[in-house]
Amino acid sequence: MSDAAADMPQDANEVIEPIFGRVTTAMVTPFAADGSVDLDKARKLAVRLVDEQANDALIVNGTTGESPTTTDEEKAALVAAVVEAVGDRAQVVAGVGTFDTHHTIALAKQAKDAGAHGVLVVTPYYSKPPQRGVLKHFLDVADATDLPLLAYDIPHRAGVQIETKTLIAMGNHPNIVGVKDAKGDLAASSRVILESNLAYYSGDDAMTLPLLSVGGVGVVGTSTHFTGRRTKQMVEAFLAGRVEEALALHQALLPVYTGVFATQGVMLVKAGLAHQGFDVGGLRAPLPSATAEETAAFAAILDVADL
Repeated sequence: MSDAAADMPQDANEVIEPIFGRVTTAMVTPFAADGSVDLDKARKLAVRLVDEQANDALIVNGTTGESPTTTDEEKAALVAAVVEAVGDRAQVVAGVGTFDTHHTIALAKQAKDAGAHGVLVVTPYYSKPPQRGVLKHFLDVADATDLPLLAYDIPHRAGVQIETKTLIAMGNHPNIVGVKDAKGDLAASSRVILESNLAYYSGDDAMTLPLLSVGGVGVVGTSTHFTGRRTKQMVEAFLAGRVEEALALHQALLPVYTGVFATQGVMLVKAGLAHQGFDVGGLRAPLPSATAEETAAFAAILDVADL
């Protein structure tokens, strides 16, 4: 038996019960007219996403939450506000990843104090550390609290991927429970799923069904601000063996899954929410608001999808 086979779960076909549910949205951060974080609107958005869009969990302070432009104090306040609003019926996961291990640890501890149920940690970006540095970063953050940790593998933003052997090694840590997978390499993801107990969430909305087909558990979405309820129907249909139903839902939702990324995702989420009568304010520089043309195109996609 190979070392890899020896390290595999006892039953490689065993369905992993995902700690953060099946459908999770990376929530935008609402801003008031003066540019400050609008905590009241954040609470209302969280309720909308959980009660109307059937999200099992919400991620706050992620990329879609404009985390590079919010302060540590604002991040803590957002976590506390969302936990207050929906923490009794949904998991609240705090994005805490930075390019600085010490700062990431501090944010993880802050998130725990604010009531978060878990943390999302992106690959340390810009510095482009070697894999031993990437591994130590995640292990050090996982050691810092007892919160379950979701690793975010997104090499086109971070500049470095989490390699397969690194992910498998990370899976040996009891607090590292899953991966938000935006790598787009189904073969690599399949191997990690096979050789670890990490729960794999699609970090690309359109890849949710393909990832489910190789053992993924769900999605951490952007378009799920609008498609959450129907995406959950798709996931549940696939898991119940109703593959044709799941495929039909995937195909119906595909224009929204891809359309939200016609430009930077948060720009179109905020434009789409305003179109649906739920204005969450503008964006912080350097992100501009969506243009009239971008907004009209995405609004038309939402209207056709009849969400």
